[in-house]
Amino acid sequence: MGNANGELDNELVQAHAHVLNHVFIFISSMSLKCALDLGIPDIIQNHGKPMTITELVDAQPMLNSTKACNIYRLMRILAHSGFFAHQKLDGDAQKEGYVLTNSSRLLLKNNTLSITPTLKAAIDPIFTKPWNFLGAWFQNDDRTPFETAHGKILWDYCSQDPQLSDLFNESQACDSRLVTSFLVDKCKGVFEGLNSLVDVGGGIGIVGKAIADVFPHLECTVFDLPHVVAGLQGSKNLKYVGGDMFKTFPTADAILLKMVLHDWNDEECVTILKRCKEAISSRDNVGGKVIIIEMVLREDDDQVFKSSETKLFFDMEMLVLVNGKERLEEEWNKLFLAAGFSHYKITPIVGLKSLIEVYP
Repeated sequence: MGNANGELDNELVQAHAHVLNHVFIFISSMSLKCALDLGIPDIIQNHGKPMTITELVDAQPMLNSTKACNIYRLMRILAHSGFFAHQKLDGDAQKEGYVLTNSSRLLLKNNTLSITPTLKAAIDPIFTKPWNFLGAWFQNDDRTPFETAHGKILWDYCSQDPQLSDLFNESQACDSRLVTSFLVDKCKGVFEGLNSLVDVGGGIGIVGKAIADVFPHLECTVFDLPHVVAGLQGSKNLKYVGGDMFKTFPTADAILLKMVLHDWNDEECVTILKRCKEAISSRDNVGGKVIIIEMVLREDDDQVFKSSETKLFFDMEMLVLVNGKERLEEEWNKLFLAAGFSHYKITPIVGLKSLIEVYP
């Protein structure tokens, strides 16, 4: 298959490697889950210095002795993926131990910004099974591959399975903690002049609580499905209300939608946005607005952090689980105009997320 300079052979080898890397890409996430199941990030953190394989094995007395010899293989792939790093041992330049990286620190149990729940939810069999039905879904009339796999849509499944609902809500909450840490610190001006705010689809209230704490004069309402907010306790300027956002929700100076609209198709988003416009218009507040925290797809996304690839992964996840999508700015613009809004402003805030302020 080669030619005089071997270019064709080289292209074939590269193509072969490219395909295989994507065939086995799941191994990275499953190996990471294994490390969490074994508590490896926290063991290394508590050790306080570079940790050798022998020390790592000795720190886990529950390991099967005949299998402990394979721990080095797990650590090898995770170090290759950037979750652990090698570092020389003090006093012995010939030996190395494993240390955490910035990525693995985000998986520590005591890290308030831990994204472990997101990992556990994303690779839970209930969420991965629908991917096996994606091809079949393209040929049937089901709303989502999730429905093809499980016989019901995600929201109905969660309402009937408290354990799955908790897993899903906690994965959303850990994302909210990261966004909130930036939102209340760097974007305080967004909330100036507001006296009331409704966090629609606010889950267990991570964002709502943070805003209520920073702005004690602001009356905050967390609005979500009844089974999501059932039993949750509010505070002086924070309350929980259950209901259906496609019908109506409490009025306020501002409506907050954090990672809500990407769960729905364009027609459903227009319906939600119209309900938002009604909720702020009914207050006769000239300064009313809708505050949206979502991804905005761009052609020039930063390749250093592979943000384009990550956003495309999220887009496919929305397709498979809920028939939603991530959107380009022009797609957002069409939604706002269709819902009767006049203008908007987009501000990148943290990581993959942008803040979109939409005005009547």
